[in-house]
Amino acid sequence: MQTINPQQFPVLKTERLILRQPVNGDAKAICDLRSDEDVNRYIERPKDSSIEKALAFIEKVNNNFKQNTGYYWAICLKDDPKLIGTACLWNFTDDKTAEIGYELKPDYQGHGFMNEALQSVLDFSFNVLGLKRLDAFVHRENLKSIRLLERNKFILDTERKDEENSNLNIYILFK
Repeated sequence: MQTINPQQFPVLKTERLILRQPVNGDAKAICDLRSDEDVNRYIERPKDSSIEKALAFIEKVNNNFKQNTGYYWAICLKDDPKLIGTACLWNFTDDKTAEIGYELKPDYQGHGFMNEALQSVLDFSFNVLGLKRLDAFVHRENLKSIRLLERNKFILDTERKDEENSNLNIYILFK
């Protein structure tokens, strides 16, 4: 992974969005996002329903950036700094591969926001970090996420399976 100045988080901008570093002021929005039934339908993780847990999570992902082990963006509308979703890159390997993840509040789904954010993260991944492949783990029943990945040229990796969760498929995108 290319080293990025850990003092300067990479802000990504699209036509309608800003992807920025999460701040403590995002704790309530992250708490809401990570405890939302619709958002978490296909994700096996404990629901973070407290501000304290959300603050600890924000500290963790920001430390990952400082340690050059991950990027976690708060997705916001250009005209409103309120967090509406997140996108991340993590689980980097020596062969220029990383895992990508994303989530979006239900009120903002179906408007092309995640597609716009994802394209920005893909551009950053391949053209700034110099990655060669991205992996996306998606529940086999999460058809919206599968369509998003396929729209962005990800393909189902039929050779690999998630060893911990047989309901997850792995989609890959090569540069």
